Amino acid sequence: MNIQEQIDAYIASQPEPKRSELQALHLLALQVSPGCKLWFTDGKNSEGKTVANPNIGYGLYTIKYADGTTRPFYQIGLSANTTGISVYILGIEDKTYLAKTFGTKLGKASVTGYCIKFKTLKEINVDILEAAIRYGFEAQS
Repeated sequence: MNIQEQIDAYIASQPEPKRSELQALHLLALQVSPGCKLWFTDGKNSEGKTVANPNIGYGLYTIKYADGTTRPFYQIGLSANTTGISVYILGIEDKTYLAKTFGTKLGKASVTGYCIKFKTLKEINVDILEAAIRYGFEAQS
């Protein structure tokens, strides 16, 4: 199964209304960054044990470790969780930036240094979420 098929299967596996909301956010990310690299992580480690929620990823970001090694990863991530949806925006140096810039305008969302978590799209301002996603892509360009 290729990455797009994995993404489609993951979205299809979600109950409504989460399925429709993930699909809408998937299309939004592709609209913000057409042609970006797509990723899918199933949340399992090398032994097949589930260690995280599956994630859809967009773009290309290089993670730099303290020992000097690097590895490619996605810039923007999207994941269903038990209480709603998480949008990950990686590679922002200032870990207060998301909360300061978008937090109060988003609506009912929890904002950390790299994660915007919300229960449902109807509880947030999608235009502000789009601006945060756009910032995440541009911050790495």
